[in-house]
Amino acid sequence: MPSVKLKHHSPQPDTITSSSSSVRLLSRETLRISASLASPPDDDLPLLSPPSPDSQFLHSTLRLICCEEIDGRRFKYVAETDGSSGGFKKNSVRSISLHSPQTPFDVCQEVGSFLRSYVVPEGFPGSVNESYVPYMTWRALKHFFGGAMGVFTTQTLLNSVGASRNSSASAAVAINWILKDGAGRVGKMLFARQGKKFDYDLKQLRFAGDLLMELGAGVELATAAVPHLFLPLACAANVVKNVAAVTSTSTRTPIYKAFAKGENIGDVTAKGECVGNIADLMGTGFSILISKRNPSLVTTFGLLSCGYLMSSYQEVRSVVLHTLNRARFTVAVDSFLKTGRVPSLQEGNIQEKIFTFPWVDDRPVMIGARFKDAFQDPSTYLAVKPFFDKERYMVTYSPTKGKVYALLKHQANSDDILKAAFHAHVLLHFMNQSKDGIPKSVEQSDPAFAPMEYELESRIAESCEMVSTSYGIFKSRAAEQGWRMSESLLNPGRARLCHVKEGE
Repeated sequence: MPSVKLKHHSPQPDTITSSSSSVRLLSRETLRISASLASPPDDDLPLLSPPSPDSQFLHSTLRLICCEEIDGRRFKYVAETDGSSGGFKKNSVRSISLHSPQTPFDVCQEVGSFLRSYVVPEGFPGSVNESYVPYMTWRALKHFFGGAMGVFTTQTLLNSVGASRNSSASAAVAINWILKDGAGRVGKMLFARQGKKFDYDLKQLRFAGDLLMELGAGVELATAAVPHLFLPLACAANVVKNVAAVTSTSTRTPIYKAFAKGENIGDVTAKGECVGNIADLMGTGFSILISKRNPSLVTTFGLLSCGYLMSSYQEVRSVVLHTLNRARFTVAVDSFLKTGRVPSLQEGNIQEKIFTFPWVDDRPVMIGARFKDAFQDPSTYLAVKPFFDKERYMVTYSPTKGKVYALLKHQANSDDILKAAFHAHVLLHFMNQSKDGIPKSVEQSDPAFAPMEYELESRIAESCEMVSTSYGIFKSRAAEQGWRMSESLLNPGRARLCHVKEGE
């Protein structure tokens, strides 16, 4: 009886290769997602590398939330979906850079941009006219020759007070003195990167500069107690005092401009500097008289410093500016929400806070914020987004940070930025009212309330209704009082929300 051969369908090599490849890819992506979810969420959201074209398993668990652009670089924000509830997992927002790894050319461009931020104004060349470049070129050449000449004049002055021309001690003293002055110039150069802060926060910077001036003077006095540390202390003091000098010089012109009523800013500046020099000479004479009685150095310095700082505070407080920077904008909006009127120029400038430092981001309202700072929970973003579909901005509140964030969209113009700032202050006003109604015992036991406890959506709806009816009224009443509003003086951030498709 002939034997019957059973056909056994053995897998083809191509099928085996395809199956094993799929298994390996699935395992690799599963481990990658698990490791990403196991890492604790950070305030600085980690940047994930762009997914490879064959990572189809990654897109099955991460969903696109929005896209953001800042300084020409774009980021996608994605969130982990929850298969059981159909929503999103909390604190699962991740950012993915849409840019390939930096090339040496890109690094050189970033270094060039960093250096340009020290030597040219923001927005250059569009922010200045064509005569700026030749003027600054000749000015730099003038200071080059002046700096070289200063070395010889310093050495000559030291020789004139009795040091021998060939003495090595004279050369050492001259070098130490030149190093001290050089350190001061470096500090002056580094602080110049503050840029437009000198325009919109000039009162705060002016007073901070005077504080630094007194700090530098105190360090100089400390050299008497530790003479062997003269050079490092003198260098540190000169750095601090030159930073203060940059602040004083940069804020002087805008202040004098506020006083001038016509084309007489040069005359106003000249007379103002003359008054300052006369007072300086009188103070010098006064110090010479009292120094003959050998008063206590510490006591004298303390009294004179108190007088200096008190005068500086009253000096900047007395300046009446017509522009609305962040501090004066806050005063104006708060007064409008509480009383229905916009303060006058005099009232707004007097109520402006001077004891704040522009480089410290502790303000309750952040304009032009990044998405990762404003939202940690994707569900909150999706709940807030519909309220601002017709606007070129959106605002939200972070209960854990106690701040209102205004996010600007890519098409936002000057009026949109001003409206976003106004809306952010309105929302902060409503959130503070809600917080005032919470018992202190509850607030102390759980200071970080969830958005639902604050009824974030209902508060945003109320704020949208108020802004739609009151923003125009606020602008007209501010103009009646003589205020000039500009979005640049509010110092908005550079981040912008932009549109991106899922398959992009």
